[in-house]
Amino acid sequence: MPSPRQVFIAVIGTGGVGKAFLSQLSQLASTLSRSPSNPTTISLIWVSTSKKALYHNDYQPLSNWETSLPTSSTPPLPLPALAEYLVKAPGKVVLVDNTSNQAVADSYPLFLTQGISIVTPNKKAFSSTFALWTSIFSAASNGTGSGGYIFHESSVGAGLPVISTLKELVETGDSVVKIEGVFSGTMSFLFNSFQPVSGGGGKFSAEVAAAKAKGFTEPDPRDDLNGLDVARKLTILARLAGLPIESPTSFPVQSLIPKELESCASGDEFLARLPEFDAQMDELKAAAEKEGKVVRFVGSVDVPKGEVKVGLEKFDTSHPIAALKGSDNIIAFYTKRYGDNPLIIQGAGAGGDVTAMGVTGDLLKVLRLLQ
Repeated sequence: MPSPRQVFIAVIGTGGVGKAFLSQLSQLASTLSRSPSNPTTISLIWVSTSKKALYHNDYQPLSNWETSLPTSSTPPLPLPALAEYLVKAPGKVVLVDNTSNQAVADSYPLFLTQGISIVTPNKKAFSSTFALWTSIFSAASNGTGSGGYIFHESSVGAGLPVISTLKELVETGDSVVKIEGVFSGTMSFLFNSFQPVSGGGGKFSAEVAAAKAKGFTEPDPRDDLNGLDVARKLTILARLAGLPIESPTSFPVQSLIPKELESCASGDEFLARLPEFDAQMDELKAAAEKEGKVVRFVGSVDVPKGEVKVGLEKFDTSHPIAALKGSDNIIAFYTKRYGDNPLIIQGAGAGGDVTAMGVTGDLLKVLRLLQ
């Protein structure tokens, strides 16, 4: 058996996705260490939250991070110092960013140019300014640079193979005409409950409250209802399809927050006052029902026209978007090769385990590329 190679892993973020990833990493490390053809030793050398960090100056692997991190009195290193620490590790390093932190996202070019690879579900890195997007892929080896590798499958659709599928369509010479779908598990659940295909459904404010109680929304539901999360995902897909979209605020995004409630001091106040505006949503539902349709919150990219938009649209009850269940996502790729019958990807688009699966899958891609 050949001597095992060693790869060092640094993890930022130990929330729902971070914990799930670290659990999957433990299983993966055990499997890779026993590979007969290419045994690999995975060493976890850094784990941090926004306030605490665990690491050793001599790069010894961490153990029992779950019990050690809460009691740690060590603050995280500033990002430039973290890059300096990681680049001196005695082997290849992969940084796993399980946060949605803008400052960490902004630092990706710094890490990549020093040969540190990155895997992440952090949408902000790929949906902020077009300049940051360009800077990231100008540095990465799987872009036009010579630095580390970067993969971000989980930045759209959690563990669903959305980004890898789109990249393969483009790289094999297909022409993407349109991308359309439901990109938010929260919005999917909300509108499937508000206007089921079978009819009925509750008041919009009641369904928002129910979605929050079930853990489908952000702590403040306005962070879902403003449409920005979907806009970020559409920005990423549009860029991969070849459109130089400047930012998630550079195209029409319909917010479902009534203007009168934009200034609410808290999410609780917002929920308390939302019933005042149920009549507006009831009108939308009734209008759709008269046409034999349902209302859904969708995003679309029209590549030939260079147009991106996010908002409410009506669909026939037989349409795949109308027939979604629970909090599933659905993404349809209309291309020259697929014609009028789009390539459809559908399934759970949110949740710690499936998002972490996408991150772990990206780590495997990096490990295959690292020599």
